[in-house]
Amino acid sequence: MRTGTSLPWTADLGDGTYRNPVLHADWSDPDAIRVGDDYYLTASSFGRAPGLPLLHSRDLVNWSLLGHALDRLEPAGDFASPRHDRGVWAPSLRHHDGRFWIFWGDPDHGIYQINAPEISGPWSRPFLLKAGKGLIDPCPLWDERTGKAYLIHAWAKSRSGIKNRLTGHRMSPDGRALLDDGEIVVDGDRLPGWFTLEGPKLYQRDGWFWILAPAGGVSTGWQGAFRAREFFGPYEEKVVLAQGRTDVNGPHQGAWVTGAAPGEDWFLHFQERGAYGRVVHLQPLRWGDDGWPAIGADGEPVRVHRKPTAPPQPVRAPATDDVFPGGRIGLQWQWTANPPSDKGSSDAAPGWTVPHSGDGLRLACRRSEVAHDLRRLPNVLVQRLPAESFTVTVGLTLESGEPGARAGLAMLGDAFSWIGLERGADGGVQLVHRFAETGATRERDAARPLAAPDGHALLRIEVSPGGRCRFSAAVRSDGTSDGTSDGTFRSSGPVFVATPWHWVGALLGLFATAPAGEGPTGEGPTGEGQAGTATFNDFRITA
Repeated sequence: MRTGTSLPWTADLGDGTYRNPVLHADWSDPDAIRVGDDYYLTASSFGRAPGLPLLHSRDLVNWSLLGHALDRLEPAGDFASPRHDRGVWAPSLRHHDGRFWIFWGDPDHGIYQINAPEISGPWSRPFLLKAGKGLIDPCPLWDERTGKAYLIHAWAKSRSGIKNRLTGHRMSPDGRALLDDGEIVVDGDRLPGWFTLEGPKLYQRDGWFWILAPAGGVSTGWQGAFRAREFFGPYEEKVVLAQGRTDVNGPHQGAWVTGAAPGEDWFLHFQERGAYGRVVHLQPLRWGDDGWPAIGADGEPVRVHRKPTAPPQPVRAPATDDVFPGGRIGLQWQWTANPPSDKGSSDAAPGWTVPHSGDGLRLACRRSEVAHDLRRLPNVLVQRLPAESFTVTVGLTLESGEPGARAGLAMLGDAFSWIGLERGADGGVQLVHRFAETGATRERDAARPLAAPDGHALLRIEVSPGGRCRFSAAVRSDGTSDGTSDGTFRSSGPVFVATPWHWVGALLGLFATAPAGEGPTGEGPTGEGQAGTATFNDFRITA
C-alpha cells in the first residue's frame, strides 16, 4: 500500500463546496470527458515516460490517477535522451463508438492517435495520422447526426512559421485518415485584438459547431468561444472567460464537460504558476439566453463554488507517497526519457531499476558522461509538485563502492538542486548538496560535504510559496539510529528557488548515477553500464 500522513492539497472543503485549483499540480493542457457517472481527464506529458496520464473522478473535484495510456514515446529513438519541452502536447480525450480515443500533437513529428475499449486499456500503438512540423493541439469530432468525422488543430510557429490559425479537416470515422488537405477555419489575424490562438476543442450543441480555444498567451490570455452552422465556417467569436479583477492569470485552455446532473455544465482549465506548472481550475458554465456559454462568475474565474451534483465522494488527490512495495514504482512516477527496453514502464525499467523482494526502490548507478548534469540524464524518476507548500522526505542508502557514484533527491528544472550521498575517492561516503543555475553546464557545491559513515541518510526538501526550497538531511554521524547525533535534520545551503522548464513545471526527482568508466564495478548486482546501486525508502510528502 502507498499511504500518506496528510494530503498536501485538497480541493474539497467538506461542506458541499470546493476551492480552486482542483488539481494543484502540473496537469498541463487538460482535457476531460464524462462517460456515464464517471469523469476522465488527460494532460500533456511532454518528453516524460510513461505519457498521457489518465485521471478519474466522480465529482470533478476529487481526482485519482488511474495510470497512463502511452508506455513509451515515439519515435522511440528520439526520446532516448531527455526532451523536456517536446513529445506529447495538448491531448484531446473523447469517447465514441464504445471506445476511448486520444489525439495529440508532437510539434516535431505530427498528429498521433491511440484508442482503447476501456480507459484501462489495452491502448493501441500510436498511429501517425498527419505528419509534419508544428502540428499541435488536435481535437476530433464525430457528428452523430451525419456519421461524418472532423479534426481541428493549431500550429506551433517555432516549427512551422505559422501561428494564430486553426485548421480543419474531414476525417475518416476510424480516425486513420484525413480526407482533404485542410482549410483554415479560424484566422486569428483577421480578428481585432486576437493573437496566439491555439488549443482548440471541438464540440456540437443545438445545431452549432463549437470551438473553445484560448488566445493571448499562456500566462496572460483568455478563453474564446467560436460557433458556426457548418464545420468549415464562417465562425463568430466571443471571449467567455478572462482574468478580470481576479488573481487567476491566463485562465484558459481546457474542457467543457456536461455534468452527470441534468442542466449542469462545467469547464476545466489551467492557470500557469511558474515553477508549479499549469494547475487545473474548475469553473461553472451556463448557457446564456443569447446561446453563448458564460464561464465562471460573469466571465471571471471563481475561487470557491458549490460542488457538482454527485453522491458523496471520499476526499482524494493524485498519489504522491510511495514505499515502493516489492521494489515497484507508483503510478505517479515518470522517467525523463524512454526506458531502455520496450518492456519498460512506470513499474519497471530494466537496467535502471534493480528488482528485489523487499520494499524500497533500488536504482542502478548508471555510468554516464553527463552524470554532473541532472537535466541531461534519462534515468531520473520524477513527479509533479503537488501543492504550493509541502515537505518531502525520503531515506537513501548508497550501496555502490564506485568512486564518484552518487544518488539523491532533487528539485529539477532549468536550474536544479539536489541533496544526497556520494562515494569519495578515499572510499568513504559523504552527504553532498549541489546545484546548477539556468544555463550552467556543470553543478557546484551548495554546502560543504558532511561524512556519512554508514552510507545512509534521510533527505528532505521543504517548499514554501514562490517555490522556495530549503534542503536538509539527517546522517548517522555517530552511529545513532534516529538521524544526527541530536536526532534532528540539519539545514544545508541557502534557499534554492525552483524554476520551471520551457512549458513544464519543476519536478521532484530521484536519481542514481556514476561517472563514465571502463566497465561495471562496485557492490551488489551490476551489469553493463552499472556501478552498483542505491536504495530509496519511504518517500513521503506532507502539508
